[in-house]
Amino acid sequence: MERVAAKFASHEEARQASWEYYRRLTPQQRLGMLIDLIGMSWKEADASSERLERVYRITELRRS
Repeated sequence: MERVAAKFASHEEARQASWEYYRRLTPQQRLGMLIDLIGMSWKEADASSERLERVYRITELRRS
């Protein structure tokens, strides 16, 4: 993906340019972007990464 920087005179002008960019994309390109975003969110919400690490310790009890 090629990165492009642009300078706008107002927020409205920037919003309009953003809409125009997405309007020019093909349906396949838009779908590809959606799949990429879903894939990124799944990697971050991976259940195995949220699990606590198992830690155990064996100790001898003192007899009183």
